Amino acid sequence: MHRVAVRPVTCLMAYQVLARKWRPQRFDDVIGQQAVTRTLRNALSSGRIGQAFVFAGQRGSGKTTTARILARALNCVNGPTAEPCGVCDACVEIAQGRDIDVLEIDAASHTGIENIREVIISGLAITPVRDRYKIFIIDEVHQLSTPSFNALLKSIEEPPPHVVFMMATTELHKIPDTILSRSQVFEFRTIPTTLITVQLRKIVDAEGIDAEDTALSLIARAAEGSMRDAQSALDQVIAFAGNTVSVDDVSTVLGLVGRDLLFDLVDAVVAEDGPAAFALADRAVEAGHDLRLVLRELSRVVRDLMIVSVDPARAGEGELAEGERERLTQLASRFSREDLMRAFDLLSNAEREIRVASHPRYQFEMALLKWMHTRKLTPLVDLLTAGPKGPALLGVGTAGAAKSQIPNPKPQIPTRTTAAPTRPAEPTNPRTAAPANPRIGEPANLKDKLLAEIRSGKATFYNTVVAQARRIEVSDERITFVFGPAHSSLRGLFDQQKSWLDAAAERVAGRKIPVVSVQSDAAESANAEPRAQNPEPLTPNPEPPKRDLKAEAMSSSTVQAMLDVFPAEIRDVEETP
Repeated sequence: MHRVAVRPVTCLMAYQVLARKWRPQRFDDVIGQQAVTRTLRNALSSGRIGQAFVFAGQRGSGKTTTARILARALNCVNGPTAEPCGVCDACVEIAQGRDIDVLEIDAASHTGIENIREVIISGLAITPVRDRYKIFIIDEVHQLSTPSFNALLKSIEEPPPHVVFMMATTELHKIPDTILSRSQVFEFRTIPTTLITVQLRKIVDAEGIDAEDTALSLIARAAEGSMRDAQSALDQVIAFAGNTVSVDDVSTVLGLVGRDLLFDLVDAVVAEDGPAAFALADRAVEAGHDLRLVLRELSRVVRDLMIVSVDPARAGEGELAEGERERLTQLASRFSREDLMRAFDLLSNAEREIRVASHPRYQFEMALLKWMHTRKLTPLVDLLTAGPKGPALLGVGTAGAAKSQIPNPKPQIPTRTTAAPTRPAEPTNPRTAAPANPRIGEPANLKDKLLAEIRSGKATFYNTVVAQARRIEVSDERITFVFGPAHSSLRGLFDQQKSWLDAAAERVAGRKIPVVSVQSDAAESANAEPRAQNPEPLTPNPEPPKRDLKAEAMSSSTVQAMLDVFPAEIRDVEETP
């Protein structure tokens, strides 16, 4: 005889993952979808139950779960009710997915019209075996073919009274409008990070796991609004770390970037500490982080900084963890909004470029250095607002950096006259060759001193208005600025500064001497003889004078401020309709 050794078989209970173990069983348990669950509860309470429902939303938002809860509510022994008992045969079997009257169909494996006819259409006329309703739950319904959708049209529009369709999809736009118009459409929202974090805390406390809040926040943030993704990631981290979960465990298992590393990188940029930035780049590479992910998370940090900058009250709300609020608020005070917008664009572009870079690390390091440099830039609006002082702001930026090395020569402003305002007066001119007054000195010296005083006190006014004068006539009684016939607008701007000009002339001359302005056509008749002795180059134009567009442009303080900042020369000005 042969003896056979029999080993005892140990029955192991199958482990149930957290996503299935903590699947909601009531409408109140569905997280972040109050609008959907409230509508369904009211419909059940009032008896206004539709024949077809479409649940649309991103993965892990609760579409199929809500469909199962609705099926239980319809077929519960106490139903239809908004509060299924959860203990009757129908509730238990639907929750376990083995109710014969509730068919869950995967559209990806039933795309053809023959499958739809065999599984759905052929069984519509058959009454439920036990339950009140025969329910078809079609997951990822957008994967059905066009003929399959067409075959369902009549069944969805006018099904038997005991049939209810529930369709779930992540791509609502792929479902034909003919189906949507025959159904009640519910769009599921992305679950907020804070709600996911609260649920993860509830799970780890119930499971006896000691987890840091920052670790749970990191998992919730990485889930991007999907509760199932967060629960699956938590399951994976617990399998690695055991009963104690830390931020380092999460970063190691899931390859996520810790917020401390990101904040340290931002601190290095604020301090313009290149060596520290390179050291942190080494740390990210040694930790095995995907540098594209690091750039993406840096963009998220910049976005959080912008939120805190725009609305400081939100520092305690939304996706920010408890330990991050104070640090984010502190960092946000070091950036202007222009800095943050430029940084977001820079990081987004760097993320795209690093995908095809032959040396991703070099690209990452250069992106950090570029970010430091962009903080030295000064907004153009500030330069224009500063006027003549605008060039002094170049290179200062919001970081208080050293002045930029960009050359800034004074632009040469062309004029139509051949006699510059600062040119000494012709000795043949009777007015400018008048005898010297012992109180004020030579007229030429007085004119030069007055022009210097105007240039130092109002540089923009000097360049745009005073420099456009045809000539300047000085006498003991007055100082006359003569403008061309087409410069009436410049003369008006000149007259607006008359009180200041009179004060400047008094400071220079040591006595009161008025400063007046005239136009050349009026000056011609009053000073015919001086003009004959010292003719000025006036353009004869018997026709009505045309607009001097260049002079009008040069009279703009904004244009002049631009010329003070940028080395440029205006050659011509055209008017467009």
